[in-house]
Amino acid sequence: MTQTIEAIEDEVVLLDEAGNPIGRAPKSAAHGPDTALHLAFSCHVVNALGELLVTRRALTKQAWPGVWTNSFCGHPRPAESLVAAVRRRADFELGIELDDVELALPLFRYRAADADGTVENEVCPVYLARTASEPDPNPREVAEYRWVDPAELGRAVEAAPWAFSPWLVLQARQLELFRD
Repeated sequence: MTQTIEAIEDEVVLLDEAGNPIGRAPKSAAHGPDTALHLAFSCHVVNALGELLVTRRALTKQAWPGVWTNSFCGHPRPAESLVAAVRRRADFELGIELDDVELALPLFRYRAADADGTVENEVCPVYLARTASEPDPNPREVAEYRWVDPAELGRAVEAAPWAFSPWLVLQARQLELFRD
């Protein structure tokens, strides 16, 4: 699949404390020390063998560079549905087409601060999807990837949470996918 070009300055959807849209902001301004609550998503991708795709974030990423995380994540654009955003980012980050995109954690929300002061403050629905594609990662987004046993990853996340993104750690504790 051909990776599409992302807009130079995407916008994120700002939310009030109840999760209602209240505006928009440039994506570049949405992850700083005073990050406003905004809408995002995470996606965990499984192949035909039941293996889970994990990725290591590119070293040039603003937040959590070089950290192992879920398959991919991102932000819907204003007026874009979450499922359309999930499909767009799967293509852009990994060059894959998704099948069976399902909402797994509709109310997932977290706030986390990286060592450099970058703050994530997101209402972040979590999706599970299947693919028959082999990733062709965008090097600006993904340093490397692995197909892994979900339960083994769950045990690794519990044993060494500092080695993974904070959102993956929280999601692994809530999703059945990561249990034997």
